[in-house]
Amino acid sequence: MRATVGDRIVQASGRVGGPVRDGVVTEVRGPDGAPPYRVRWSDTGDETLVFPGSDSLVEPSHEAAEGHGAGGRTVQHPHTRTWHVQVTMVASGPSTTAEATLVAGDVGSLRSVGRARKDPADAESAVVGDEIAAGRALRRLAESLLGQAERDITAATGVQGHVHA
Repeated sequence: MRATVGDRIVQASGRVGGPVRDGVVTEVRGPDGAPPYRVRWSDTGDETLVFPGSDSLVEPSHEAAEGHGAGGRTVQHPHTRTWHVQVTMVASGPSTTAEATLVAGDVGSLRSVGRARKDPADAESAVVGDEIAAGRALRRLAESLLGQAERDITAATGVQGHVHA
C-alpha cells in the first residue's frame, strides 16, 4: 500500500457493527509512500497514526478529485453498505433452537434455523447449545445467501452461476 499527503483512506471497523471510517492522509512517515500514515478522520476531525491493513483502501487524491485514473479511465470509488444479522435463541430443556435473520437492503431478508440437542450424559452448559445452534443457523444462512447469489448470476448472465464457498 502506498499513499501521499492528500490521499483519502477508507478503513473498515475492526469490530462487528462498527463504523466504516474515512479520512485524509496528512503525513506519510514510511519510505516511498509506505505506512504508517497520519490521518485526519472525517467523522471526528482527530488525527491518528495509522498502520493500514487488509481492511483499508487508499484513494489517490488526484483520482479522487478528478474521478479519472491513468489513461483517462473512470475510477470506481468505493461505497459501503451495512447488513444486519440477528440471531435469536430459545432453549427448552435439552434443546436449543437459533434463528438467524439477515436484513440486507437490496437483497431483502433471509432467514435460517439451527438446532442443538444436549446429550443426556453431558454436563449442563447453556452456552455450548447456543454456540452450536447459532453456528448451524449462520452456516445455513451463508449457504442460502450463496445460493441466492448463484441464482442472481444465472439470471443476469444466462449462464449457470456457481460460487465457490
